[in-house]
Amino acid sequence: MTDALSAPIDSLAYNNTTYTYHTSPNGPASINSPTDAADSEIHTLPTILPLLSSHSAFLVACYSPHPLVSSLKVNTSKPVLGIFEASVHAALQLLRSGETFGIVSTGKIWEEVLGKAVRELLGEDIAARRFAGVETTGMSATELHEVGEEVVRQRVKEAACRLAGKGKLGVAILGCAGMVGMEEWVREEVGDAVRIVDGVKAGVGILQGLIRGGFE
Repeated sequence: MTDALSAPIDSLAYNNTTYTYHTSPNGPASINSPTDAADSEIHTLPTILPLLSSHSAFLVACYSPHPLVSSLKVNTSKPVLGIFEASVHAALQLLRSGETFGIVSTGKIWEEVLGKAVRELLGEDIAARRFAGVETTGMSATELHEVGEEVVRQRVKEAACRLAGKGKLGVAILGCAGMVGMEEWVREEVGDAVRIVDGVKAGVGILQGLIRGGFE
């Protein structure tokens, strides 16, 4: 899954930038719950600490309110961002008057987890006006790349279709790093007027802006 991130990130064509793609050698193979996220933080943090001095910014590429984000911020003053937070920030900037944003994600557990995380991030009032909710495929992140493409495509399209029926949708977010490259499947259901946000691309863009703007 980590290997699949390089192509969309490289397509952003930021010059004078070298990316390091790091996967912890231990811990859960797929983050399918908050418990998995907490377990992955325990295993991943020690392997990231030696890289802090040689890198300018850090993107946690797991679509969840991942505890590694706050753990890294304790250990460095350099910019640290999760793709969940990045995607919500990007979605808010893209919304027009009266529009909402929603998330297409993997397992059903994320409907409640991500819904709560959005409300905590934005506050109940803004979330009530701007957040359409979360629709899921019922598949894990690893299954997105292990199951046949037609099955995955159908599940993603079904979730996107349900999301499209929730109010005046302006932005649809790909709620899993494993969904890179699936924008068109979502677009087929939500329509060309809806903007599709990939949290990985959004995160890289935000971090690039912080670094190039001298805010690091």
